[in-house]
Amino acid sequence: MSFNTFGHLFRVTTWGESHGPAIGATVDGCPPGVPLEAEMLQHWLDQRRPGTSRFTTQRREPDRVRILSGVYEGQTTGTPIQLMIENTDQRSKDYSEIAAKFRPGHADITYWQKYGIRDPRGGGRSSARETASRVAAGGVARAALKALAPGLSITGYMVQMGPHQVDRESFDLAEIERNPFRVPSARTAEQWAGYLDALRKDGNSVGAICEVVIAGAPAGLGAPIYAKLDTELAAAMMSINAVKGVEIGEGMNAATLTGVENADEIAMGPDGPAYASNHAGGILGGISTGQDIVVRFAVKPTSSILHPRRTITKTGEPSEIVTRGRHDPCVGIRAVPVGEAMAACVMLDQILLHRAQVGDGPRGQIG
Repeated sequence: MSFNTFGHLFRVTTWGESHGPAIGATVDGCPPGVPLEAEMLQHWLDQRRPGTSRFTTQRREPDRVRILSGVYEGQTTGTPIQLMIENTDQRSKDYSEIAAKFRPGHADITYWQKYGIRDPRGGGRSSARETASRVAAGGVARAALKALAPGLSITGYMVQMGPHQVDRESFDLAEIERNPFRVPSARTAEQWAGYLDALRKDGNSVGAICEVVIAGAPAGLGAPIYAKLDTELAAAMMSINAVKGVEIGEGMNAATLTGVENADEIAMGPDGPAYASNHAGGILGGISTGQDIVVRFAVKPTSSILHPRRTITKTGEPSEIVTRGRHDPCVGIRAVPVGEAMAACVMLDQILLHRAQVGDGPRGQIG
């Protein structure tokens, strides 16, 4: 099993390598009759596209997506949707020096240990380039969600870069589209610019934390124990290249709270149960509460840096490595739309699973 597919009813298989002729995704399980055109997917891909500012890799890829199957006269047919994105700006020569060496902190060494062969050009499948396929597939999921759950919205943004956290006092979602960091604070964006510029000029990199909020999700999605909604979301985020940690709601911070502090008190509101807080992140017992679902994931620093690092060769000889080429000084910036895409795929999958098990009718009415 090569495990290039995720999802249960809404299934996505990604394919292709960073420096191959193309990358893409095969999407199966999308309901028929969903309005879908390539430009709808392009909107999301443009948010992940490289080379849009000095703070991202300068690889110039237009990331134009083509829909090869599964759509007729602007609507999904219910058959597999094939998506393709051509690679047009590869510079494989940048990786010739590391073909026989392993980059510390990179998947180079584990790919070699598992398969006995690896594609050193941009990292092959381990490259963040693979995530463009996910964003395209996420665009399909968003189109279906618009039809099945029109009140649901998914918003992602950065909340931390290195040790620097977002200024919550100046928090403004409108600022996400106004700065290159996709951070909801103009004050924070200004501070981060100087910090990342210094790292970029030094040939270094830094990690980040991204937050994704799913608003308008109905209560009742998910399942107890082995198919918890938070399990599915955590697995989806953890599958993104460079992600090293995921939390829901308070996450790790829940360990610092008392039971009195952590309990989200419940009252009856005009539209159903109303919660005084949301420490649970919108999920209890693996099932959505109807509150905002809050997911955060941590992205490690980019492994490809200009600082010499000690390593070994494929034959086990000690060596030193400097990775040249075009790399993100903070991959968290372009990870935001990837996190949104994964959230969209999971939420659509969960809605389809919920309908398959209990139907569309109301269950467990309160009051």
